[in-house]
Amino acid sequence: MKQDWKPGTMIYPLPAVMISCGSKPEEYNILTVSWVGTICSNPPMCYISVRPERHSYEIIKRNMEFVINLTTEKLAYATDWCGVRSGKNFNKFQEMKLTPGKASMIEAPIIEESPLNIECRVKEIISLGSHDMFIAEVLNVKADEQFMDAETGKFDLQQAGLLAYVHGNYYGLGKSIGKFGWSVQKKKKS
Repeated sequence: MKQDWKPGTMIYPLPAVMISCGSKPEEYNILTVSWVGTICSNPPMCYISVRPERHSYEIIKRNMEFVINLTTEKLAYATDWCGVRSGKNFNKFQEMKLTPGKASMIEAPIIEESPLNIECRVKEIISLGSHDMFIAEVLNVKADEQFMDAETGKFDLQQAGLLAYVHGNYYGLGKSIGKFGWSVQKKKKS
């Protein structure tokens, strides 16, 4: 038996990411969001949805750029803290001992402790209600070399201990149960 609930956003799990923004050190800020995702692969485009009353909202709107920084289990405390504290009152980089690094294509800083930084330039802002969606083109991706598989040369995010968000709670990801296409992959003859 299933129950009917009022409409809501129950699509989980989601990534819990830290968004870094600002064009100069005195305005650098970090915002935690889970309303984030891929919307196109060619050209590569992502979105974040942010409440207009958030401190980072005006910084992103003014500069029209941001960085999506993937988070890990080691960054869980900082991820949560940066989501519940305002950049009006705190320098989040200093408070959480995070390192603002230089992005390659934009002025907004990357978070050096993140295993993957996605540099984005805003193409469009859509007002949706409680949140505005920032649709952005991906200009560059920075990947931490410690997660490169020496044998295959591929980036292995599984080793990073990525963080997910599910209905108010943070979780580490579990073990891999298959790869894309495994359900139809031909079995090797022995």
